[in-house]
Amino acid sequence: MKKRAFFGLGNPGREYALTRHNVGYRIVEALALALEAPPFRSHRYVEMTELDFRGIRWYLFRPTTYMNRSGDAVAYWQAKLALDYSELIVILDEIQLPLGRMRLTPQGAAGGHNGLAHVIERLGRIDFPRLRIGIGRHFPRGKQVEYVLSPFSPNEEAVFQSLIPRAIDCLMTWAIHGIDQAMNTCNQRLSTLSPISSSPDFA
Repeated sequence: MKKRAFFGLGNPGREYALTRHNVGYRIVEALALALEAPPFRSHRYVEMTELDFRGIRWYLFRPTTYMNRSGDAVAYWQAKLALDYSELIVILDEIQLPLGRMRLTPQGAAGGHNGLAHVIERLGRIDFPRLRIGIGRHFPRGKQVEYVLSPFSPNEEAVFQSLIPRAIDCLMTWAIHGIDQAMNTCNQRLSTLSPISSSPDFA
């Protein structure tokens, strides 16, 4: 059976739940809901749920290591599940993308993201998929930490909520059809943020 593992980066704890830095957590939670997965349960370095769907074993992870040690969780479960690096994807926040945008890539550098940098360090490579979720960069100079650890405004939250179905569509396309088709689904311009009318049939 094929395997797919989804690592939504973020920080554990109620105080971080709705912060910009936790959009990876929130996308994975939404994917679990869409797949009607069992509840998340605590395991080493993570909270995890898993299920079989469309001939694939799906593993959904929320690392509990805190953002800057995300690589401990990803590396441990990559080894434990004997995952090929193409079988896992990291979902994270991205200040270089506007809110409402996302970008799927098959590899790349950390781009200043400490969580992704630690994943790269622990895996010892950059050639694994990642889905970057835009959070914008509307903060004064020197205030990036405060910005990413603060929640969206109500208007921003509405934009983020409108992105969630597209992110789920993107991740499911990646899991079932591969990264090339998924990049066509994910990497759309800001002008095409309306719901996708030609989504693949995942039933």
